[in-house]
Amino acid sequence: MKDNGLLVQYFTANTTDSQDLWKKAAEDAAVLKKMGATAVWFPPATKGAQGKEDMGYAPYDLYDLGEFDQKGSVGTRYGTKDEYIAAIKAMKDQGINVYADIAVRQKLGADRIEKVTAADFNTKDIPQMIGNKKTVGALSKFTFPGRKSKYSKFKWNWKHFAGIDWKQEEFKKRVCALEGKDYDEADKEYSKYDYIIGSEIDFYNQEVYDELMAWAQWYEKTTDVDGFRFQEAEAIPAWFVKDFIEATSDVPVAAKKKGTDEAPEYVHKDIFAVGDFWHWNTEYLNGYIKATDNEASMFDVPLHFNFHDASVADGEYNMADLLKGSLMMSNPEKAVTFVDNHESQVGGVLESYVEDWFKPLAYAVILLREQGYPCLYIGDYAGIPQVKVKSKKTILNKLLKLRKKYAYGTQHDYFDHSEVVGWTREGDEEHKDSGLAVVMSDGMGGTKRMYVGRQFAGAHLQMSWVMPSMTSR
Repeated sequence: MKDNGLLVQYFTANTTDSQDLWKKAAEDAAVLKKMGATAVWFPPATKGAQGKEDMGYAPYDLYDLGEFDQKGSVGTRYGTKDEYIAAIKAMKDQGINVYADIAVRQKLGADRIEKVTAADFNTKDIPQMIGNKKTVGALSKFTFPGRKSKYSKFKWNWKHFAGIDWKQEEFKKRVCALEGKDYDEADKEYSKYDYIIGSEIDFYNQEVYDELMAWAQWYEKTTDVDGFRFQEAEAIPAWFVKDFIEATSDVPVAAKKKGTDEAPEYVHKDIFAVGDFWHWNTEYLNGYIKATDNEASMFDVPLHFNFHDASVADGEYNMADLLKGSLMMSNPEKAVTFVDNHESQVGGVLESYVEDWFKPLAYAVILLREQGYPCLYIGDYAGIPQVKVKSKKTILNKLLKLRKKYAYGTQHDYFDHSEVVGWTREGDEEHKDSGLAVVMSDGMGGTKRMYVGRQFAGAHLQMSWVMPSMTSR
């Protein structure tokens, strides 16, 4: 992460299907740079089952980045392949890294039905079988006729999936495990949510593994992205994420010459990876990170839940516990902190919105503290008119300025009171006049005695503004 790095999530759950997001992103690159962004998180660029209406989380063809006439459109919801690559280049020209959102857990929008043997499974207690095996129609054959085998000749069939979520002959949603698939409880220990969406990929199939690793290298080489966000990481084996990172970090630039013993040439690239693991228990997140040999980071979902709980507690939340149980505190080097995102926002699939009055306090925590890699949600910055979420641009710009100029040096925490908490940063020699003190309250406020460093002895710190309290909602 760059010095005081800032990740910006550049889409919301309400980003329209006008197919112009990539164009807009290219135009906004300089604006994001001025904000202090060092990286952007783009939505999935791959063609989804619903074509241009698909947000990208129902992946159909991983090799179609808006290039082929498939699923009713050439471009994706966000634009064409050329526009996507141009947006990435525009960001990188501004010194901003680009992280690609990828959904590799499942496939949807099959081209053909296959007759397979399957059994009904209990979606809440996998792998508990609740039905006898029978022949069903599975939406599991993917041939990608519109792409005509360009980039990859691989065709998917039922052998490449662990389960399906639809019985075609019954026209209803039914979770089924396919014949010959063994389920190991150890591999499911982190997954506590829905089991299957579409046709769930079998990561233990060698053909699948080889194809996805080849696609990973193709994607990095084609787009020049700097990292990846793994959708529903809890349903993806940690070893697969580790291998994916390694495959995209060391990419061949020249093949082995025929008739020689020369090894192929590789170039190393630092690839950032972050997993989406929606769970309040930090032990689960840290366990997953460790299982990737500490290659992957994780979104700090427990901290987000703390923000949400504090924002709906009518001033009764114990502010001393605001950071308790967070990844920020237990594994700061691997914590990607956030306030809200496209899943938690109003109307999101995992709605747990942090109320507007508490947003400045929450953003102060992720932007002005030493620990964690903060992710600013564009929906908070620009607003989301479709769900009546107002822009917080003015106050967020103030926090971003404080982060860029003053949030440096040794940190001292004072989370020792139920209502009034804070911390200080001593500043450092590299950043002139840096250092700050933050005091916040979810009630009527109060006073706080805090150490800011000997260099500030006798000084009067300039107050930027007073944080909103509960009564300002």
